[in-house]
Amino acid sequence: MRWFGVVITMSIVLTPFARTRLFPHDPRRSAIQDCSAEAFERHLNTETPLAVLQGYAPFCRLHVYRNWTSTRCTVVPITDANRHLLRSAYEARTREELPVLVRWFEGIEPPVASYLLPILYSRGQLAEEGSPIDADWGVVGCLYTVQPEEIPMVPITMLRNALGVAEGGSGVPLDRDAYRRAVMFWEAHANWR
Repeated sequence: MRWFGVVITMSIVLTPFARTRLFPHDPRRSAIQDCSAEAFERHLNTETPLAVLQGYAPFCRLHVYRNWTSTRCTVVPITDANRHLLRSAYEARTREELPVLVRWFEGIEPPVASYLLPILYSRGQLAEEGSPIDADWGVVGCLYTVQPEEIPMVPITMLRNALGVAEGGSGVPLDRDAYRRAVMFWEAHANWR
């Protein structure tokens, strides 16, 4: 990878957690489209990102790429016209995690995302979380956005992170100001399925 004229050698892999969420066996419209997990990983290792953003902790960063797929935006603004399409349920991301309340839209067609922002954790952090990788960085998620910038983390994810690795988080303490900003964003937006 070339960054500002300097060749950077690093490796990126999909973590098992991200692989099942971004490339599920059942073809979900809200997953990454028109791209296999292997092709996605190859793209991250061969194409230079438009930008690298610092994540919520020193071990986290996001790479910004123009969307090369037909993947649609992750979130949709809540309006009076679509509020009736919101659904909610208690769900767990993995078998080991406790279910938490989540909400999403059903019956919505979001626009195709302009950017894909893979969320990367360092090898050291993933080993600490019990998910060792044979690479420098591991993909733990991906945002599909209109703008080349991060959207706020979902508040329940911030709380889970603060609870620690045993509860499926990262162990990063809760930042109350960031949490309040996230609540403001997520009160006006929702994911879709």
